[in-house]
Amino acid sequence: MEAGNQTAISKFTLLGLSDDMDLQPLLFGLFLYVYLMCVIGNLLIILAIISDSHLHNPMYFFLSNLSFTDICFSSTTIPKMLVNIQTKSKVITYEGCLTQMYFFMIFAGLDNLLLTVMAYDRFVAICHPLHYTVIMNPRLCGLLLLLSWLICLTYSLLQSLMVLRVSFCKETEIPHFFCELTQILKLACSDTLVNHIVLYFVTGLLGVIPLTGILFSYSRIISSIMGIPSTGGKYKAFSTCGSHLSVVSLFYGAGLGVYLTSGTAHPSRKGSVASVMYTVVTPMLNPFIYSLRNRDMNGSLSRLFSRGVYSQ
Repeated sequence: MEAGNQTAISKFTLLGLSDDMDLQPLLFGLFLYVYLMCVIGNLLIILAIISDSHLHNPMYFFLSNLSFTDICFSSTTIPKMLVNIQTKSKVITYEGCLTQMYFFMIFAGLDNLLLTVMAYDRFVAICHPLHYTVIMNPRLCGLLLLLSWLICLTYSLLQSLMVLRVSFCKETEIPHFFCELTQILKLACSDTLVNHIVLYFVTGLLGVIPLTGILFSYSRIISSIMGIPSTGGKYKAFSTCGSHLSVVSLFYGAGLGVYLTSGTAHPSRKGSVASVMYTVVTPMLNPFIYSLRNRDMNGSLSRLFSRGVYSQ
């Protein structure tokens, strides 16, 4: 392609979930409610963990980071969608689109890697309980978190820099409510073979390896639990990882649904509707899953609310 044809795109159009103007107030109210629930719920989880010394252990350290990641994950997409609905504008600048895509990939990857680290934490706690405090020491926890951030930052930066080499023609409509890498590449009028090779290779590694680690951890966990003679002991052991298993199932189930629908040759809004579960609903449900199924978290939240009431 000639250099003159590689015009600088100044904006994209996010088509959103629906063109029906009568549905826009409903969508605005629904997504605003879900976003507020996500932020408030995850903030309460973080505050409860920080304020309760009984929760200062690796499991809740990673949970607080997962809650922070979920807040950031939702904040990369929903606020812009709400602004677009309120202003009746579907435009996002080229720079804004790349920025949104960059941070979306960071926090989606962090969700993935943190769930993997949390599965390893549960594996050590149940399969090697006597060595748990030695293995899951603060230094290792910090290194695992730092490694997760470095991997996601590097991957997101690589993909974003590769998008900069892509040129776009007249078609700049994205059939989505946020800027997703796969949808952006479908609008390119230059060769994107290298972009797709890197995308599928790295995404495959970041998807297959963590999922394999989670499945391995839970296969060992289930094997250890089945070896416990008493029913009460089995229930107590499984209850410590039940919340995490629920979140993992929700995250990977929603993610699989998204990429099965977005892999079609012709972009459609089916992928954007499926993405709602992955990017909006899942981060909102995580704090409820952990608080409803976790006695320690329930107690900590109750004490947090009690302090708030007495302080007024």
